[in-house]
Amino acid sequence: MAEPALAGASARGAEAPAERDPAVDAARTGCLLAVVLIHLLMVTVTADPATGEPATVMVPTRQPWYWWATWVLQVMPLFFVVGGHASVLSWRRHAARGGGGPGWVRLRALRLLRPALVLWTVLALACGAALVAGAPPELLVMVLQGVGMPLWFLAAYLACQALLPLTARWHDRAPRGTVLALLAGVVAVDALRITTGAAWVGLANLVLVWPLVQQLGFFRADGAFARRPVPWLLAVAAGCVLALGLLVRAGWYAPDMLTNLNPATVCMVLLGVAQACLLQVAAPALARLMRARPAQLVALLVGGRAMTVYLWHLPVIVAVAAGWFLLGGPDPEPGSAAWWAWRVPLGVAAGAVLAALSVPLVRAERAPTALAPGRRAPAAPRVALAVLLGFVPPFLQISWWLSPGLVLAGAVLTAAAVALLRGGAVRGPRVPAGGAAATRRHI
Repeated sequence: MAEPALAGASARGAEAPAERDPAVDAARTGCLLAVVLIHLLMVTVTADPATGEPATVMVPTRQPWYWWATWVLQVMPLFFVVGGHASVLSWRRHAARGGGGPGWVRLRALRLLRPALVLWTVLALACGAALVAGAPPELLVMVLQGVGMPLWFLAAYLACQALLPLTARWHDRAPRGTVLALLAGVVAVDALRITTGAAWVGLANLVLVWPLVQQLGFFRADGAFARRPVPWLLAVAAGCVLALGLLVRAGWYAPDMLTNLNPATVCMVLLGVAQACLLQVAAPALARLMRARPAQLVALLVGGRAMTVYLWHLPVIVAVAAGWFLLGGPDPEPGSAAWWAWRVPLGVAAGAVLAALSVPLVRAERAPTALAPGRRAPAAPRVALAVLLGFVPPFLQISWWLSPGLVLAGAVLTAAAVALLRGGAVRGPRVPAGGAAATRRHI
């Protein structure tokens, strides 16, 4: 049953244009920059008015415009759309060359887990050093919770990549049926969570919502959005926003789209459809933008180290904000005009530190994924185990936040996952004692 789908994927891969989609490159870069900007605004280290001790404040959440701003700035669905577009084309090229699912998943997982291993290791060493130095455990936990906020993405994207060979085959066989089946699962999980009040039930949507949004990228890669007229795309986007408003007004979902992110809900699906339509509407303008040298340079610098920037931007922002506070930098009232003004130099400082750190850190992201001489490709069960080991720590972080114990587990399990993905040693004939001469006598 898999062969016709694989053949179809191979044919599509052969027909797909080799050049990059400038709209996808622009959207990916824009999404990443938006995430960095949002976290820059969310992280504030200030003096507690009552005790004078360091405290964190998320200023945007106190603003009257916060909830509707999240409808515009919640770009994670779009990130999965463009990720699905690029990934399915990569899979089809791999399948066209005769490659299988485990081999493709191994390559994609390595590109995610190697940079993550560096982060987990640094965090584990920093936690150990802080505890030995006598840092207050509650302060350490507060810092880890701030640093670990974006790690859910690692679990979600790793799951999407691991499932992609399967979901791509489903898409080739029954594209609409696949979407409807995944959507039914998302709605069922949401209904169970809402009716029971058990928030943990919603965690199941991590492996339903994001693969479903990723499917939209498959449709884009097939040209489905490009074949639709602009009025149709705008009407669908408006319909999704209207449906989102009705769901929020019914009281089933929070009005801000950051709350609806984890656990993921059908709100992310509606946003994903709207954003996929608007991406197609904006595609000609984005293509013109990407012909400009400055835009190309930003896409090259940011897009060429996307995982490094994503994994490290929040630790850098937290470190810069804490250093700013501890060194006696200006500490205006959070939310005041002065506070907003000081976001600019803080952002410049954080950007400079991140740019400098990314130079050595990006090596893990760009490390060769080819098997080393003398190593054989890991079998499918080994790849599956590696994906599971890499998935568990960031998945647990969604519910329990980061702690020193979870950071250590993340370092150990991710190291084991990377080791599994490197492949096993090639087994040659066993040479008996006495070396080659003994072997010749035996023969």
